Amino acid sequence: MRMFQVCTCGQPLQLNEKPTPEPKGTEVLLKIKASGVCHSDLHIWDGYYELGGGKRMQLLERGIKLPLTMGHENVGEVVAVGPDAKGVKVGAVKLANPWIGCGECVVCRRGEENLCRTPKNLGVFSDGGYASHLIVPHPRHLFDIGNLTPVQAAPLACSGVTAFSALKKVSDTLKDEPVVIMGAGGLGLMAIALHKAMGGKSVVMVDIDPVKREAALKAGAVAAIDGRAPDAAKQIIDATNGGAWAVIDFVGSSDTVKLSIDGLVTKGGKIVIVGLFGGDITISTPFFPMRAMTIQGSYVGSLPDMKELLELVSRTGAPPVPIRERPLDEVQQALDDLKAGKVIGRVVLTTH
Repeated sequence: MRMFQVCTCGQPLQLNEKPTPEPKGTEVLLKIKASGVCHSDLHIWDGYYELGGGKRMQLLERGIKLPLTMGHENVGEVVAVGPDAKGVKVGAVKLANPWIGCGECVVCRRGEENLCRTPKNLGVFSDGGYASHLIVPHPRHLFDIGNLTPVQAAPLACSGVTAFSALKKVSDTLKDEPVVIMGAGGLGLMAIALHKAMGGKSVVMVDIDPVKREAALKAGAVAAIDGRAPDAAKQIIDATNGGAWAVIDFVGSSDTVKLSIDGLVTKGGKIVIVGLFGGDITISTPFFPMRAMTIQGSYVGSLPDMKELLELVSRTGAPPVPIRERPLDEVQQALDDLKAGKVIGRVVLTTH
């Protein structure tokens, strides 16, 4: 099998080869058909996460080891199964849930393997889909894609389920109040599409890139505001008729979180932070009770979330997010373009 691996952080991925593995126990071997390129891969490739104040979380502190094959948005054809892998047949085309835990702890037993304290996430803590083949440890992580193509389905494994899970966290106001979304990248555009499919009222997009703001308007946002404008907070408050009940931050920088906290969120409102851009903030603690404000983190999605998302998409159709297909051999160029801010929507790598 062929795989493109991070061998030294910050350096170009290396093309390596090794014998194609034979699945054991409950394992399933997929031949990759499509693998989405996610912004979080840039942090792994760089080797750190910014924590603000000059501090960084290094890969080793998260338990990530090199060499690593990235790629966590994968759809593939089942080509072999282990002797204990039940309910999956050779030839089936499946989406692989990458958010894999130990399978035994309390959160794993309730389907929230994304919150397991000993994660084995594909493309993060174990090898992923920037390769010709992928081992999935158990059939419970494989999902039918219905009438979707592999290219349409692949981004649902991260971009889709991450946006869906975040939107569910503001579901109590989703249908009655505008949702403010920070960041019109792949996640932000996916969130606009899923928000509509979930019956949401309207989306106000905030992004510093005019090209991405235009993409958000084309995708259905009622307003697209420059987050660095001197009156950005006032524009957002006006667009939400007095302040936001819900903000979903797919950037997660000091600037975006501070913008949300400093008067943008109305009394009783909620800020859901998803993005890993990095930074730090200082909050006056009396604001929490005085404004009844909630700040909540959201990390990808659970197995039940993935099931619900695919059921939603089967009813409403593939989210109309711009997708550019590129061959797997162009994975390095795809990452370079993403880092340079040149990608609108999602890039999906394919193998033929």
